[in-house]
Formats: sequence, structure tokens, C-alpha cells
Amino acid sequence: MANKLTAGDSRTRSSVSIFIVAGLCCFFYLLGAWQRSGFGKGDSIAVEMTKSNAACNVIPNLNFETHHGGGAGMIDDSNSNVKAFEPCDAKYTDYTPCQDQARAMKFPRENMNYRERHCVPEEEKLHCLIPAPNGYVTPFRWPKSRDYVPYANAPYKSLTVEKAIQNWIQYEGNVFRFPGGGTQFPQGADKYIDQLASVIPIDNGTVRTALDTGCGVASWGAYLWKRKVIAMSFAPRDSHEAQVQFALERGVPAVIGVLGTIKMPYPARAFDMAHCSRCLIPWGSNDGMYMKEVDRVLRPGGFWVLSGPPINWKTNFKAWQRPREELEEEQRKIEETAKLLCWKKISEKAETAIWQKRLDSDTCRAEQENSGVEFCKASDPDDVWYKKMEGCVTPYSSEKSEEVPNVKPFPERLYAVPPRIENGLIPGVSAESYREDNKQWKKHVSYYKRINSILDSGRYRNIMDMNAGLGSFAAALESPKLWVMNVVPTIAEKSTLGAVYERGMIGIYHDWCEGFSTYPRTYDLIHANGLFSLYKDKCNLEDILLEMDRILRPEGTVIIRDEVDVLNKVQKIVAGLRWNFKLSDHEDGPLVPEKVLFAVKQYWVTGGNNSTDSE
Repeated sequence: MANKLTAGDSRTRSSVSIFIVAGLCCFFYLLGAWQRSGFGKGDSIAVEMTKSNAACNVIPNLNFETHHGGGAGMIDDSNSNVKAFEPCDAKYTDYTPCQDQARAMKFPRENMNYRERHCVPEEEKLHCLIPAPNGYVTPFRWPKSRDYVPYANAPYKSLTVEKAIQNWIQYEGNVFRFPGGGTQFPQGADKYIDQLASVIPIDNGTVRTALDTGCGVASWGAYLWKRKVIAMSFAPRDSHEAQVQFALERGVPAVIGVLGTIKMPYPARAFDMAHCSRCLIPWGSNDGMYMKEVDRVLRPGGFWVLSGPPINWKTNFKAWQRPREELEEEQRKIEETAKLLCWKKISEKAETAIWQKRLDSDTCRAEQENSGVEFCKASDPDDVWYKKMEGCVTPYSSEKSEEVPNVKPFPERLYAVPPRIENGLIPGVSAESYREDNKQWKKHVSYYKRINSILDSGRYRNIMDMNAGLGSFAAALESPKLWVMNVVPTIAEKSTLGAVYERGMIGIYHDWCEGFSTYPRTYDLIHANGLFSLYKDKCNLEDILLEMDRILRPEGTVIIRDEVDVLNKVQKIVAGLRWNFKLSDHEDGPLVPEKVLFAVKQYWVTGGNNSTDSE
């Protein structure tokens, strides 16, 4: 009997032990999952532990201030098998891999094809570091940078001679001065914008995003900034040496670009205003094809400004030294195309005419159909990367929504739900997920500011987000001290750039397997969220990092947010660049697999003394 009781007790104890062990396993599994999610006190403790750990703490090791000279060498040198990248030859100081001047001459000149993007093939890509010119210094802070650029940063004087009477640019000592003039506004952009504002609602937030075609040194965009209008300016890399480079040195958004044979890299219905001031674009040629492309990117209700020939040709043909008949025919074609596009001329004074794109889509569509207009058949008007420009008219809105959406005035539109999202035109993005995205990026940016306390101090003027999504990183940073180029990769899962513009910000489509349409050293801070995960099987990550180095200013900052396994690969390449860097845990603690790499590009120039004692 005693043996039986003992055996029964043993079985009972065994069952209880199994139950307890199973319960503990479940408990710790759930606890681990809870902590990994990034919520709860467990992770808060981990954050505090991380703060006390020198191996993960960025603040003592990275100096985000500028010194105009030198760095202290790599911070992480644990990897002894680092591939060190050598400096390129000094002749590549202003190298633009997709707008190389010598390479451009191999392409047809018809319709400016040779001024478009023609990237070097894989076997000709440079695998070295683009040097800064000797004497390079950090640009002046905004707003002083609007008017002054250090000569050493872009040492080209040709425009000071060529555009002397037009007040584009003047050389004074060791700086260039920009008086604010232009070919059509030699007395200054401010007065010119005042004239436009008497017709266009520039000052009340209705007009926020603008496109400046053939921008010169971008003085129009520079002076719009104080009126809370942000202009995307573009001009080709041509005989007007370094015009886009000057724009970016001034702290004005600009890219190298041209209206040629391919569509502009912007979404449909993006801009509230488009502008051409003596931009030399043949608007009436090719059945108005360039006007139709402007129409594609212009919002219903938006404005088109044309200043210069052939406007008011009867009065000005002698001063322009062009035949009356030629100018008359040119203006006739422009007026004819504008009518087909349902643009109404609302003003013509002196050499400036202003049209407004009609807001009423139904009436416009009926008129266009009666006129025999050919409508574009492409289902997605935002699918533009390397797509040929067409002579057709883009319908007002998507087939999914016949209603023409309107946006709120700025700054209200920055956080209002964009019409594209409200109308369900971006699959997988709802009003709720949009709000959550904003909330998440406010949290991320707050963390960045804890690491880099000068993030919004004015130290960084030109900022790029390489994988912008809905633009929430840029929105969280919004400040009159800075602007963000929101880049939406052409291979991104969702086409969100249209929503970015509806928020009152600017951006561009781009494929990061190729060089960006800008000069070297044009961005103060580059942010890349999930970019390397997106491209890890598409192209060489080394090429992307070398391109980031090309467009980043000396002593500029990089923030890369990605999965830890991807960042480990990125870190090995970064170790061969002249960057000081540190890998940091996610703001929710070390158990979150997403990490953040902070880096500062060292100061070095071609043929110069690159030590911190060089001053």
C-alpha cells in the first residue's frame, strides 16, 4: 500500500513539474516577444543600459559641428580587412556621373537629348572618392547663403562676365555675391515676385510648391522662400557653368535637368505654380509637347508663368532682335496649346503672361474631346522614369476617382491627410496608417535630435531623404532653416511622391543604382531609411555609398536606419570611406532588430593639408 501511495505522489509531482515548466516557458516567450516589440518597461531599462555603454553611445565620439578642416580618423576599426577607397584624380572635383560634359557630346542634339541623363556604364563607374577643391569651406548659413557663396567652393567666374548686366552674380574678393537679379528681372527677384503676387495668391499659403524650368542660379526660388513657397528649380549642365551648383551652394533646392525627350521625374498634379523666365524652352514646338508635360505636373487650379519672348512681341521684337513673323507664330502656338489644355490667360503685362489651369475637370474634358485632343493612354501618369515624353494630354485625375482633389493651404496641408490617400489612390496606405507614420517619424526625429543636438539649429540647410515614403521625416523636421529633397526610389513598393507634394513638400523620383542629378558636395545631411534593404539584391551597395559620399559636403552628416544584418554589411564598406561613424541601437532598445548608423564625413581636399590644425 505504501508503495502505491508513493508512486501516485511521484506521478502527481511529475505532472505539476511539467505544468510549471511549460508555464514558465510560455511566460518567458511572451515576455521576450513583448520586449522585442519595442514597448514596455523592460525595454526602457535596456535603453538606460545602452546609454551607459560606451560601445553604443554616439555622442562622445562624433562631432557634428564644422571646423573647415580635418577629422580624427575612423572610430570603429575592429574590421582589419577594410577596403580603403582612394581619392579620385583632381579633375573629377565636379564630376556628375549622369551628366558628364564629354560623354554628352556623343548623343543627338535634337530636342536637347544630349543634355539629358546619360549615365556611365557599369565598367566605367568610378570607385574612388570625389575630392573637394583646395580651399573648400562650409557654406554660409541661411539666409546669408542666399546672397553669398565662397569662391573656393565653386571657382567659376564665367557667369560674372556673361550675366554682368543682368545682376545674376558678382565676384567680390573671396566670395560670389548674388544681388537677386535675373535675365527678366535685373532689378531684383523681390520686385518681380511682387508683380506676380498681384495676380497669383502667393502670400496666403494657396501656392506652396513651384517648378522653375531653366532656373539659372535660382534667384526666383531663393526669394520665394521667405514667402513660404518652395521651388524645385532645374537647369542643364551646359555653357552656363555651374548654375545649379551655385543654386545649391546658396541653399536653394535645385537639380540638373532639362526638358528634352523624357518626362520630368515628378508626379502628376504636383506643383501649384510653374515658371519660365527667359528659359529658352521652345514651348510651341512639337505640337506643344513641353507645355503638355508642364500640364501633367501642374495641379488643377495651378498657374503657369511665362516671362520673356514671345510675350508682347509687338512691342519687344526689335529689342529681342528677332523677326516679327517668327515671334508671332511662336506666340500663336503657345496660345493654341494653352486653349487645348484648358488654361485661361489671366494676365499679360510687359513681357510676362500668366495662365491658370482650370479646376473644373468635367467642362474641360468636354471641350477637349470636342477639339479632338489626344489623351494619354498610360494608366499611371506618375510612371515617368526614363519614359518618353508624349504629345498627348494627361487626364485631370485617375480613373479611380473622377473628382479633382483640392489641397489645404500651407502649413495646414503639411499634416492634413493628402487627397491621394483620402481617395484610396495609394494601395495599402489609409488615413490611419498615414497618421501613424507621422507619429512614428516624430519619435524617430526626436531620437536623432537627442544624438545630434544641432540637427535643427541651421547647421544643416540642404537635406536629402533617400527613401522618403510619405515624407514624414521631412515633415517632422519642417523649419524655415532647412529644406528636404524627398527622393522616392523608382523600385519602391508604393508610389508616394504625389502625396509628398500634396503635403506641401518637394521631391523627385530616382533609381539609386545610378548617380543623382546633382553636383558633388551639395547636401549637408543625408538620411536613408530602409534604403539598403530595398537595394541589397538590385545593385552594388558600394556604388550607393560612394554616391552618397560624392553628394555629401565635407563634415556633412549621414543617418542610415535599417535592419542590423544589412547595416553590418554597410558598416564594412563605410569603414573604407573617410567617415567617422558609430552604430547605435534603435530608440526602443537593443532588442529591436532595426539599428541606426550615424556618420560624419571627414574634411579633406585635393592637394591640401587635411588636418584639424589646418586653420
